[in-house]
Amino acid sequence: MERKTVWDPLRKREVALTPEEDVRQWFIVQLKELMGVPLYMMMSEVNVRIGEKRLRADIVVYGRNARPVAVVECKRPDTVLDGKVLDQAIRYNMVLNVKYIIITNGKSTRICRRKDSPGQAGYEFVTGIPRYEEMNG
Repeated sequence: MERKTVWDPLRKREVALTPEEDVRQWFIVQLKELMGVPLYMMMSEVNVRIGEKRLRADIVVYGRNARPVAVVECKRPDTVLDGKVLDQAIRYNMVLNVKYIIITNGKSTRICRRKDSPGQAGYEFVTGIPRYEEMNG
């Protein structure tokens, strides 16, 4: 049986087409076309180290200053976007310190923005889709 592959424009190579990879590739297009993120400002499968633990963030969006501004956690379509999925993305953020956390399974997408008000900590869900310029602001 031949294994199906797909071209990943971020890694610049063919990768195995798993259900999660299909969602990742779909969301790369969403980031580019809906949010205006240039391909060269995204990376997929980014190594994140938390203590002795090595993790991989599905997609990281970088701002004009080359610092991460968003992390995206992609799940296969049959995965429920629950607190465990959000917690996974938040763990990456312990290292990345991004303004936006995005979780998606290809059917549903949730976007959180860091609270920037004095005296407030954490993230809040947003209803709109932020543009790349807004992520940099």
